[in-house]
Amino acid sequence: MHGLLDHLGLASTVAVALCAGGCQQPTFAPQAAPVYSAPPPPGTIAGPAHAVAPVATLGDPNATASSIVHVAVVDRDWAWEQIVDVVDDYFRIEQERQVQLVGQVLTEGRIDTFPQLGATIVEPHRWDSVGRYNRWENTFQTIRRRATVRVIPDQSGYLIDVTVEKELEDLPQPESATAGAAVFRNDGSLPTVREDPVSRTRLSPYWIRLGRDRPLEQQMLADIQTRLTTP
Repeated sequence: MHGLLDHLGLASTVAVALCAGGCQQPTFAPQAAPVYSAPPPPGTIAGPAHAVAPVATLGDPNATASSIVHVAVVDRDWAWEQIVDVVDDYFRIEQERQVQLVGQVLTEGRIDTFPQLGATIVEPHRWDSVGRYNRWENTFQTIRRRATVRVIPDQSGYLIDVTVEKELEDLPQPESATAGAAVFRNDGSLPTVREDPVSRTRLSPYWIRLGRDRPLEQQMLADIQTRLTTP
């Protein structure tokens, strides 16, 4: 036991001698969390306190490409007319809310379109189907698209966000199906005066969401950017 205490005392003496000149503890500087800039939520008034930095420019139309572009604006009225004209080349506009100056801040603009059936291979004059795959898909499937354009003003111009949603029509049965037509069915087999005959002029009320159409978003943004940057 005495030998163990001597050993411990020696160790304490050595530790004190080593720290006699002053021991410095390692310090670690805290790292700041990364800051990401994103457009404000819909309805936000964009002013100096909500200024948004420019985001990535256009790239290849793929799933990771950004659907936002920043453009410099000198004349707000002329820029808005160009944006509306580009959207009108692809969709029929349902409603629009122009960027306005309220007090000392600029409010966010927005353009909503009607849902529109996709262009097929026999409609080359329509631009709402980008790529051969989308045109063939629209030819054999009933797919509609709807576009929403947000125009967010900042200190140097407009931040334009284009979103195009794709939806697939959900039919209760194949349109041209003839199997089982001679048997009684429990889903409206007997004709009634309350139900109209099946017609393609009236689409199904049920649609399956397919996600966003990134190639079309990129093409619309490229057209808008060309309009606003070409002298």
